[in-house]
Amino acid sequence: MLKTLFRRNQSNSRGLAVPVGQRIYAIGDIHGRADLLDQLLDMIDGDIAKRGEAHNHVILMGDLVDRGPDSRAVIERAMTLSSRYDKASFLMGNHEEVMLGASTGDPKMVRFFNRIGGRETILSYGLPEKQYRELDLEELAETLSELFPAEHIVFLSDFQDQIIIGDYVFVHAGVRPDVPLSEQSAKDMRWIREDFIGDKRRHEKFVIHGHTISDSVDQQRNRIGIDTGAYITDQLTAIGLEGGERWFLQTSSAE
Repeated sequence: MLKTLFRRNQSNSRGLAVPVGQRIYAIGDIHGRADLLDQLLDMIDGDIAKRGEAHNHVILMGDLVDRGPDSRAVIERAMTLSSRYDKASFLMGNHEEVMLGASTGDPKMVRFFNRIGGRETILSYGLPEKQYRELDLEELAETLSELFPAEHIVFLSDFQDQIIIGDYVFVHAGVRPDVPLSEQSAKDMRWIREDFIGDKRRHEKFVIHGHTISDSVDQQRNRIGIDTGAYITDQLTAIGLEGGERWFLQTSSAE
């Protein structure tokens, strides 16, 4: 089942806007849920048809992989988005960072990859579960150095750490308060949590982010979080932005 959150058009009180003629759809953490991504993209297509002409730019906010059952399919869908929309952009999440490290065959990165949901990603690439269980760490590291298609690794390696559009900045995890956007570290933009989430001061740009799961869209005076825990809740969320308007689209369980 699909649903729309809040009003279809919702003005913001600060006069924030994206440039005229642009329409942005930013999608939160997917975590291997290709089924939900397909649903939400269809919903975005329907929303575009209702809204009319604009330059439609889809942004995936990082953490495409791990935890859910079909990370490979999510990456394959993502690789087609540039032909489906006027523009598609991708942010580097902490899970992509670790997957890329594991793909080099580094045993320490492989161990960490397994700890944060990499098992499901590995199985989605066709490694039998029995073989996965039987391999020791060194053997698994060697296997991973050849398991992921080269074009997938190249695609993930090109992900960005921040995207600035109008009055908004899009990052996976957040930003370090009081640090200019031009000086933000990749580590913070991929991994930061409490120091960002707990800070109520306004930033250089209004921040759209994922990474930190919330029960519903987390709307604050200086940021909006759109990670609604898709891999466990069946709720994958997108924020739409056009001019000074914002709205939300979300998948939902059938319950």
